[in-house]
Amino acid sequence: MKNSETIGLIGGGQMGEALVRGMINSGLVRADHIMVAEPDSGRRDFLAATYGIKVTDEAQTLCDFSSVLILAIKPQIMQPVLAQYKPFINASHLVISIAAGVPIGAIEKGIGKQRIIRVMPNTPALVLAGASALSPNGQASSEDLALGLEIFSAIGTCVHLPETLLDAVTGLSGSGPGYVFTFIEAMIDGGVLAGIPRPVAQQLVLQTVYGSAKLALETGKPPADLKAMVTSPGGTTIAGIHELETAGLRGTVMAAVDRASMRSKELGE
Repeated sequence: MKNSETIGLIGGGQMGEALVRGMINSGLVRADHIMVAEPDSGRRDFLAATYGIKVTDEAQTLCDFSSVLILAIKPQIMQPVLAQYKPFINASHLVISIAAGVPIGAIEKGIGKQRIIRVMPNTPALVLAGASALSPNGQASSEDLALGLEIFSAIGTCVHLPETLLDAVTGLSGSGPGYVFTFIEAMIDGGVLAGIPRPVAQQLVLQTVYGSAKLALETGKPPADLKAMVTSPGGTTIAGIHELETAGLRGTVMAAVDRASMRSKELGE
């Protein structure tokens, strides 16, 4: 990222704060090169005191300060916010949206054919372990794309995909934490059913899920190979997996991703 880049976030909620923390902690952007526009004065004070960034409640102030504008707002208020900022956005701005389900076309309708990147992050970004996918419009340059990848790699991992796949991303990694937490909860209940105290079961399950993901990431091996490492003939793991397969876990998870993807598409229409 160029030292001259200044980042303006429209919205200082949890995801906006995660981006601020990630950019500063990674050394990507200096604190004094970040400004957040937030209507809540208490929230503004907190962000300024915690991170040493600039804050405002005025659209023009944010746009005058920023070379990159990040729309970190809820989808329901997108059009009123775009109407508020449109008079102050020009060709010098790169506009990045993280509003779930809001297509690039809807943003262009609000502010015109500006340089726009749409991003689908997920909630683990709150602990700088997010999985994001982004798509630029036709006005965004290769440099804009590289900048977007840099910013969202500061809060986890980020990939470039065509916008036509962002609904699928929403169903997979966007909604994915909900599936994982449901599975975690079920595993904890299973431990309790087997006689383990709930706090101990939770500790064991959380470390097991974390360790399994870490093993897959660091070895790069296919999940099937890693599963084979722990699945001995006639052993306990294959007995448990047989129960999962009998109950249709694999097909159910695939159907959940597909249904969530379809719902994302419906909400964007």
